[in-house]
Amino acid sequence: MAKVALYNMEGTKTGDMEVSDAIFAAEVNKSVLHQVVVNYLANQRQGTQSTKTRTEVRGGGIKPWRQKGTGRARQGSIRAPQWTGGGVALGPKPRSYRFSVNKKIKRIALKSALSAKYADYKIFVIDELAVDEIKTAKIVALLKGLDVNSKALIVTADADEKVYKSARNIKGVTPTHVGTLNTYDVLNNDAFIVSKDAIAKIEEVLA
Repeated sequence: MAKVALYNMEGTKTGDMEVSDAIFAAEVNKSVLHQVVVNYLANQRQGTQSTKTRTEVRGGGIKPWRQKGTGRARQGSIRAPQWTGGGVALGPKPRSYRFSVNKKIKRIALKSALSAKYADYKIFVIDELAVDEIKTAKIVALLKGLDVNSKALIVTADADEKVYKSARNIKGVTPTHVGTLNTYDVLNNDAFIVSKDAIAKIEEVLA
């Protein structure tokens, strides 16, 4: 089985831990990763952009000038798209960008993302990832001990308010738990810092 280093909350290595080859040493499927990341980003879009058509712009109810005899081009409304202040032709309207991806594809993508992190030696397993109080300095000390100076994803087994609030205001750090773990966050962060209990839960879910 694949092995990862095990650390304590001070960032000191205390040993090694075996992890599932099927999840952390699987073949990286780039096409599936791309599909799932595009799906995630599309689903984040609000789609609230909107422009007014000629029927929605106030005014323009009267014909600007008579149809014939003026020498000018015929016009029916000063709110037509070619007029300044007129409506927008074929402009954007509120819409949903959401589309679905099969659960099987999402599982393959998450396994590929975790395997890519394992191959790059970017997985840091913490024996007991917990803090006694909400204290940002403790998470900063952990990152310093692990020599993590870039974007980091901190994953706990379950929602931990103390860890979440201690880490959320650190620039570049994203705290989460296994229940909300997704492929985009794994790929978007350089370091994957995870508790020992969370590893067991990830293996249970993705097995």
